[in-house]
Amino acid sequence: MTGVEQSERSVGAQRRRSAWSLDSVRWAAVALAFFLAGLILQLGGAPQIVWWAAYLACYLAGGWQSAVDGVAALGQRRLDVDLLMVLAALGAAGIGQVFDGALLIVIFATSGALEDVATRRTEDSVRALLDLAPERAVRVDRGVETEVAVAELRVGDRILVRPGERVSADAEVLDGTSDVDQAGITGEPLPVAVHVGDEIFAGTLNGTGALHAEVIRDPSDSVVARIVAMVGQASATKARTQLFIEKVEQRYSMVMVGATLALFTVPLLFGADLRSALLRAMTFMIVASPCALVLATMPPLLSAIATAGRHGVLVKSAVAMERLATVQAVAFDKTGTLTTGLPRVVGEPPENLLALAAAAEQLSEHPLGRAIVAAARARALPIATASRFRALPGRGVEAVVSGRRVEVLSPAAVDGRLPESVAELESSGATAVVVMVDGACAGVIGLRDTVREEAGDVVADLRRTTGCPPLLLTGDNRCAAVRLADELGMEVRAELLPDQKVAAVRARAERVLVVGDGVNDAPAMAAAHVSIAMGRSGSDVTLQTADAITVRDDLATIPAVLALARRARRVVIANLVIAASFIAVLVIWDLFWHLPLPLGVAGHEGSTIIVALNGLRLLRDKAWRSAIRQSRCGTENRCRA
Repeated sequence: MTGVEQSERSVGAQRRRSAWSLDSVRWAAVALAFFLAGLILQLGGAPQIVWWAAYLACYLAGGWQSAVDGVAALGQRRLDVDLLMVLAALGAAGIGQVFDGALLIVIFATSGALEDVATRRTEDSVRALLDLAPERAVRVDRGVETEVAVAELRVGDRILVRPGERVSADAEVLDGTSDVDQAGITGEPLPVAVHVGDEIFAGTLNGTGALHAEVIRDPSDSVVARIVAMVGQASATKARTQLFIEKVEQRYSMVMVGATLALFTVPLLFGADLRSALLRAMTFMIVASPCALVLATMPPLLSAIATAGRHGVLVKSAVAMERLATVQAVAFDKTGTLTTGLPRVVGEPPENLLALAAAAEQLSEHPLGRAIVAAARARALPIATASRFRALPGRGVEAVVSGRRVEVLSPAAVDGRLPESVAELESSGATAVVVMVDGACAGVIGLRDTVREEAGDVVADLRRTTGCPPLLLTGDNRCAAVRLADELGMEVRAELLPDQKVAAVRARAERVLVVGDGVNDAPAMAAAHVSIAMGRSGSDVTLQTADAITVRDDLATIPAVLALARRARRVVIANLVIAASFIAVLVIWDLFWHLPLPLGVAGHEGSTIIVALNGLRLLRDKAWRSAIRQSRCGTENRCRA
């Protein structure tokens, strides 16, 4: 057995043992054991005190935690429905129905244990990714190989990944080629060929080649660590539907208690016997409890978040997942989003012009700026040190170079007449930037970007999903933008400054999803209904602003996550219908006919379990594959301009 297989089996064993690590599971098992012992003793003709003792032990094992939590909630002026269940069981014992009360406790405790197991499974589905990342790494320093703890690695360290080993940190390949299985991080089903300059992720499995790589992120900030952190944050948030349900729950619970008291006292006033009145009231209190309604919302949303995270989309909160489900239109940035973000300088601009522009752009995060610097270095031009650098979002940059104020601006940001070369470059589909020195035009540099291979299919999928052609929002020149929009089948708004992008988003009647990567996209992303950032090329401010992040800049994950969010919303609605239907049927049965207490308990707890398990269906990889198929089939929506 290989080390990798041993690791996988170890992880699997930990998952199998995880259920027994939960207190609720252990106490539910103890309660069940006492219940079965009491039942055997009762049927076997043992003295009443003996099987009563077994049943009461069942009460204690299965109900003490709920009683303690319920009393604590009362101290905070909140009514916990779990406490009502315990009181109902004690009431049953008080009128001699000790078996019915014990059965209630067992079913109630078992249901709670299953809910906890379901929650643990949701967390483990993503947290297990950390188990895949090795604890040790081979660091190479001046040719010397040293095994160190992964936590000791720092950005810039060189590591060796041998064949069959797991990558210890996010790194850039310096030497070697191999096939890397990164399905657990990015969701790509087949191993990916990596070469010099490619990025590899912590926790992925190296193939047959040895790789020398340079660490590019601190281990605490690796992609796998960010996935776990973001899902943890998402688990701590609550969707609007859930908040509404919890707000209503307290008022509903008070009404339910009042109705229970009325159902007990009114029949007594009309001559009913104590036992039958109390049984009916307790049964009503159990079946009317909103436990299933409370569980209807979060399991589907958190399961969808976990599944999206495993396939390369980090959704930051349950609120964001809920908003993704209601998207009606999509707006894209151009450079770095629909295009590769790796533009190249076209033609042969004068060396002095290129060197000045590179000096001003060397601190810029924009792809155009990086392309200008790369072109200057490729020609071995001297790049002077710049001072007073300032980024002008949507306009360009400015800096002081050798005592002169140098600006590299988009044509739309230039006051006055533009050189004819700007129109020539833009008509050819290139992007033009104007280099200004001390306020005067020094020349024009042309750059051309390439469209991502998957962009056409993604735009078509989104058009089918939302019913609207996606919108292209860009600060680039109109000719280049229109050419790209026509190629992909999009609407277009070109030559926009950041505030104009915001206005374009707000002018839409639909709930808009904005996808971008640059600093100039952040305002529009903040103004949108929901937003997604490109994880590799995205700036820090964009990653912070976005509601979700694509790990590997794969546009194809965007229509898939929208379809997954919509499916999660459908599951939430189905859960609410299931829960409400069970409550309505059981309450009507108890009010107008005689509903046996054990059957009422089974119906109530059964609905809770059904709702929880229904939400967990979205944890399966099948849910993601189904979302991909759904995004390609599309849905019928009407675009509202």
